[in-house]
Amino acid sequence: MWLVAVFALAGGLAQLVDGTLGMGFGVTSATVLLALGVAPATASAATHAAKLPTTFVSGISHWRAGNVDKAVLLRVAVPGAIGGFAGAVILTSISLEAAKSSMAGLLLFFGLVILARFGFGFRIIPTPKSGHTARWLSPIGLLGGFVDATGGGGWGPVVTPSLMTVTTHEPRRVVGTTNAAEFVVALSVSTGFITGAAHQDIPWLPVIGLVIGGVIVAPVAARLAGRLPHAPMGAMVGGLVILVNAVTVVGAIGDLHIALDVVLIVGWLALVGRIAWVAWGRERRTASGGEPALV
Repeated sequence: MWLVAVFALAGGLAQLVDGTLGMGFGVTSATVLLALGVAPATASAATHAAKLPTTFVSGISHWRAGNVDKAVLLRVAVPGAIGGFAGAVILTSISLEAAKSSMAGLLLFFGLVILARFGFGFRIIPTPKSGHTARWLSPIGLLGGFVDATGGGGWGPVVTPSLMTVTTHEPRRVVGTTNAAEFVVALSVSTGFITGAAHQDIPWLPVIGLVIGGVIVAPVAARLAGRLPHAPMGAMVGGLVILVNAVTVVGAIGDLHIALDVVLIVGWLALVGRIAWVAWGRERRTASGGEPALV
């Protein structure tokens, strides 16, 4: 039962981040499972199996808290479900080694996206220069669903910053809408993995742990959306995701040298800690009116 307890703690922390930042549960869970040696398609299938109850509870909680825009929800969720199903079927049809490297690379990219967004305040997706921004919602959902399935996570890193750019909603509404739509996407992706039989080797004890922790924390995270310090939390999550997946990518290229790796890992963690500290200071100045907010 210790395994369930450990993953329940991990699931709770991941859902706290996801429910308040709009991203993190899938990327974090898939990263951990991949690092434990779980096959890529199985890691993504396990992550989405855990997402079904957690995103359902999270979506309902955000809905009750008034954090969901129904019109935007439909316009990203339906294309997201289509892209997610296609991504799941594709992932189950490629070779194990190619899938592992590609998934780790995709997760590494989204770690960089999260770190850039929260650690440095960079706007990842530029604001459209012309046209009604609503037309961007379906492509955002389609892309988010596809990369979510093929990477084991990625819905939040794609959709949350995109909606912050193409809508005028405050962050808590963007986070709530993204979380609510994610349930529909997780359901579709899980159906795709069942079609591809990737569900047969799912490590159910870790999944149960992720579900327990995620379901318990989801209502709390929905209430805390917009209240916790986003910048340092996002910076630390992005830094850890980068670290774990960089090790996987480098290991696929060549041999790892333990002594050098330890020095690099410690240095990277120290750097991420410094970035998080500076980002927290910037966020506090923004809240006090010292700098314009990035939305």
